[in-house]
Amino acid sequence: MAPRASTLTQGWSEMPYVPSRQAKGIRQALRPCETKVLPLRDVIVNGNGVKKKTLRTETHGKSRFASRLRVVLRPAGQARQHGWLILDGRAVPVALGRAGIRADKREGDGATPRGIWHAREVRYRADRVPRPITGLPALRTRRGDGWCDDPRDGRYNCLVRLPVGASHEEMWREDGLYDLVVVLDYNSCPRRAWRGSAVFMHIARGAFEPTAGCVAFRPADLRRLLARLNQATVIEII
Repeated sequence: MAPRASTLTQGWSEMPYVPSRQAKGIRQALRPCETKVLPLRDVIVNGNGVKKKTLRTETHGKSRFASRLRVVLRPAGQARQHGWLILDGRAVPVALGRAGIRADKREGDGATPRGIWHAREVRYRADRVPRPITGLPALRTRRGDGWCDDPRDGRYNCLVRLPVGASHEEMWREDGLYDLVVVLDYNSCPRRAWRGSAVFMHIARGAFEPTAGCVAFRPADLRRLLARLNQATVIEII
């Protein structure tokens, strides 16, 4: 669910980012790192033609998928809506639910659910962002996509096509928070009424304003994280 943290002093090591418009580049980004020698028949140096030569270039390969990551609250005395995502010993700022982290989450309580979860898929706005590099299934968000948050409806905590009479969130948002959305498996197998819905990882609003229960990131941090995620990655919220 969507509705801010200080600047990180030490970010992640840079990971390769390949625009999705270049399908060939994406395939290369998902292969092991390798070095290629590319023949060039005609090159220009300082305005002059140069005869055939070779140019050495490195193709950056697949980022290692993370086996586990953790989401934790900031130290005592700081806002409970602000947290850190810990991966490879480094911390990335995140926004949490307005009620902090709770084990006994309920629909509408504004809490981020404590527990161990996995990412099911990523959805993205292809009209705004390129297809992300990730080990997760990547699906385009469509106009008319929604997410049912009505505990009395049989489609509770599921993707729906609008219009529907039941209470729901719109996935095609104008504020950009759902341009990239990671769907977590919280309350999915089995789904239980009133235990919470639409718990995502998505883009943060402004300076990490609290969410309605999701974990929210700066866009660049979320893209880097996606390159490390697959469906086997353990996401521990503590």
